[in-house]
Amino acid sequence: MKKTNALILAMAAGLFFAGANSMDAQAASTIRAILPSAGVATILEDNVEKEEYLQVAEEVKAERKAMYGYENLGVAKVNDYLNIRENPSEDGELVGKLPKNGGCEVIKEENGWYQIKSGKVSGYVRADYLITGDEARYRAQEIAADMAVATSGGLRVREEPNTDCPVITTVAEGEELEVVEVLDGWVKIMLDDEEAYVSAEYVTISKNLEKAVTMTEIEYGEGITDVRVDLVNYAKQFLGNPYVWGGTSLTNGADCSGFVQSIFKQYGVSLPRTSVSQSQSGTKISLSEAKPGDLIFYDKGGTVNHVAIYIGNGQVIHASNPRTGIRISNATYRTPHSVRRVLP
Repeated sequence: MKKTNALILAMAAGLFFAGANSMDAQAASTIRAILPSAGVATILEDNVEKEEYLQVAEEVKAERKAMYGYENLGVAKVNDYLNIRENPSEDGELVGKLPKNGGCEVIKEENGWYQIKSGKVSGYVRADYLITGDEARYRAQEIAADMAVATSGGLRVREEPNTDCPVITTVAEGEELEVVEVLDGWVKIMLDDEEAYVSAEYVTISKNLEKAVTMTEIEYGEGITDVRVDLVNYAKQFLGNPYVWGGTSLTNGADCSGFVQSIFKQYGVSLPRTSVSQSQSGTKISLSEAKPGDLIFYDKGGTVNHVAIYIGNGQVIHASNPRTGIRISNATYRTPHSVRRVLP
């Protein structure tokens, strides 16, 4: 069998038999169903050609994984976020959310549900809301964004593409920044809702799909009151809703401080309108003291320009930018400026 024929078989099979290390009965059945011909059965019975097929199949899988990080890609087909549950049931515990057009590894299908893994989240999603196979790959080609991934800790983000200008903030290793433009030696990126620059030497650029975010429930502990738990769970309801500069609507659009102001208003806490003013509210605490419901502020050149709500487990929820809307991020996705406590 020529390699081109092996490649055709590998592509036709769709590599739906994830993780196969041998040409098993299920794989053979899949190929026969897709390419029904007298020659296929003979091909599958030839040990040499089985090995050639598997070699090509592994090459195809590696190429696909290199493109988007998944061998069996699934893409969320929703308006905001797709619920990921611990079990394949609507009654299953919510363990995470996959954003619109977010990517995942499809492990298997089970009674109208897909078992998936995305980022740090593993669980089940309704099959109706996930596209797979060629449709998923075509969709990924359309929507995958160029991301600059920090290859070292303390990546300096600057106002302009030169080392003489001020450093806005530093970014932790492994954090992803949306690429606006690749320049000579520099990469223009989005830092929340502002353009900034990082050295191309300390990032790798790849086309990535967004990953799932964890939805670990807050555990009651010292200082974790009902109001803190309720406030964080309330804020999570608005994941994926739009970012609008100057907005305060939790459904139609809010900016970072508008989102925070509107969330806390529901709990009888009146906060100023801007992040700068909010950063003077309540009591200053250290990041290590932060509890769910505390506010974390970020700055540009020493002046506060962004705010987020700490939700526990090293994460914050915030209205980031027009592309991502309201999202969950690591609390140290950029260097925090200060932390304030406004809840009892």
